[in-house]
Amino acid sequence: MANSNKLSKSAEQNAVLTLGDVTIRFGGLTAVNGVSMSVKRGSIVGLIGPNGAGKTTAFNVITGFYKPSSGYVEFTPPNAPPMKITGLDPHKICKAGIARTFQNIRLFGNGTVLENVMTGAYVRQKSKWWMNILPVFPGAIREEREIRRQAAVLLERLDLIRFMNAHAASLPYGAQRRLEIARALATKPSFLLLDEPAAGMNPRESAELLGFIRTLRDEFDLSILLIEHDMKVVMGVCERIWVLDEGRLIADGDSAAIRGNPRVIEAYLGKEASHA
Repeated sequence: MANSNKLSKSAEQNAVLTLGDVTIRFGGLTAVNGVSMSVKRGSIVGLIGPNGAGKTTAFNVITGFYKPSSGYVEFTPPNAPPMKITGLDPHKICKAGIARTFQNIRLFGNGTVLENVMTGAYVRQKSKWWMNILPVFPGAIREEREIRRQAAVLLERLDLIRFMNAHAASLPYGAQRRLEIARALATKPSFLLLDEPAAGMNPRESAELLGFIRTLRDEFDLSILLIEHDMKVVMGVCERIWVLDEGRLIADGDSAAIRGNPRVIEAYLGKEASHA
């Protein structure tokens, strides 16, 4: 079982993402406390814990929305050496190959579905936006057309092409979740963070999500870290699970180890349930 101790050298060497003794404080509140963890390349890993455990804060540290008070975050892009991304701006981390979705869907509701996906690609766009409207920059116009084409391909692969010209806000809830993932994929990531992808889904949609996440990993050659409260999703798709409680890492292991861990049971249900 893991805690906030340092990672082994072998774990660090095989990792696409490593958090080393990360702590973040907001005034007198310590939201994440000495967390060390790693994600193996090509794996699907869950980050779970009760409400307020520090899960989304950890996501925000990884993606540059928060700068940790201490510790480091290291990312290893494909065919490249490890790089420290601690404290980098979110767009630089995204360009390095890390993309995310959010607990509360953050789409451009008045934009079309196609336009929403295209915004993800702009992080890698070489030309300036204003060049697209002037005929004296044909290279920029060609690049914009290619971004549009690739966005349509993503919509096709994620079964959203029929909504291409609809406003994002008009989509059914499950389709909006997929659209947010499509926009993240448009950044061409190698590492994807999913923040509660099953939130608001009915049991049938949650069951379908299991296969969808595996397909994402395999078809797009991704490593995936997800936060999720639906334990059927977590236990069904995650190859390894990390558990936070009050900002501390209290356990890690496969689904069987986590399901029977008394510290995890106590964190969710209290001491009486753990003793029982």
